[in-house]
Amino acid sequence: MFSISTMKKIGLFAGGVLFGTAGVKMLSSKDAKKVYTNCTAAALRAKDCVMKTAATVQENAEDILAEAQQINEKRAAEEAAAVQEDIFSENSAGADDLREETV
Repeated sequence: MFSISTMKKIGLFAGGVLFGTAGVKMLSSKDAKKVYTNCTAAALRAKDCVMKTAATVQENAEDILAEAQQINEKRAAEEAAAVQEDIFSENSAGADDLREETV
């Protein structure tokens, strides 16, 4: 009446339903809930650890940024002082030349 392939399909379907039903029962058992709870707790602990590490890295990055800005400000001030010194020395040299020409 039924061919072998039809019987295989029916058997696979019945096995899948049986396995699925048993799987749902296993996944909703008290032991499984304990496992889910422990895994969730471990994930939360890992999240806390990652957040602490991220906060430390962020603080270090802020310190590095502040120090780099101070270095750049100091360098800019030194360059500005050097430019002013060059301008002053050029102006004073030009004034000496004018004095020599007028004498």
